[in-house]
Amino acid sequence: MKKQQCNILLVDDHPLITDAYKNAFEDVRKKDGIDFDIVTAHSCDAALHILHSSSPLNTIDIVFLDIQLPPSSEENGVISGEDLGLNIRKTSPQTKIVVATTFNDHYRIHSIFESLNPDGFLIKNDVTPGELVTAISRLMNDPPYYSKTVIQSLRKYVTNDLLLDKIDRQLLYQLSLGTRMKTMSTILPLSRAAIEKRKRHLKEIFDIRSGEDRELIFKAREKGFI
Repeated sequence: MKKQQCNILLVDDHPLITDAYKNAFEDVRKKDGIDFDIVTAHSCDAALHILHSSSPLNTIDIVFLDIQLPPSSEENGVISGEDLGLNIRKTSPQTKIVVATTFNDHYRIHSIFESLNPDGFLIKNDVTPGELVTAISRLMNDPPYYSKTVIQSLRKYVTNDLLLDKIDRQLLYQLSLGTRMKTMSTILPLSRAAIEKRKRHLKEIFDIRSGEDRELIFKAREKGFI
């Protein structure tokens, strides 16, 4: 990305994290002489407002995106950082997405790659202040950049059977809220029979032996899908 000023959006529900990112960008500014215009968002709604407010001449160049964000309060299907990333890919394909998350499950990492194909992928427990500076410099000049755990995960074989689409994740989310089946068919673009079929398939994917939805929700939450 060869320009002397870049617009950056930092999305994380923990202000300490966004402050750490800001410090790293300041170090890159001093080292590489690049000016950054940085805005932060601590929720999906705040991030969507910033993205929708940006003009074609003032687009966001790089987004640092946490995956585990509280769902949007609006009825827009954005229930996590992953959905926010999909929204960015659709409305602003030139924006570079850097996923930064605590999830280190191989299946979850692979699923995020399949859905977002991020330009950078950082597992927060891997990242030191020095590595953050390195990651930003690489993203500016020669992306992609992946942290250690992500690289290790990419080297492992991961079955495609555990790739969940957006409807799967919305179904899991509604189950976690306790939404009744008759109500769910008015929320998801599926018939009641199709929802039941998807739920059975999800239980097979997560190797749920019982018929309990509670165990499915627990497994899905454990792996970071909700």
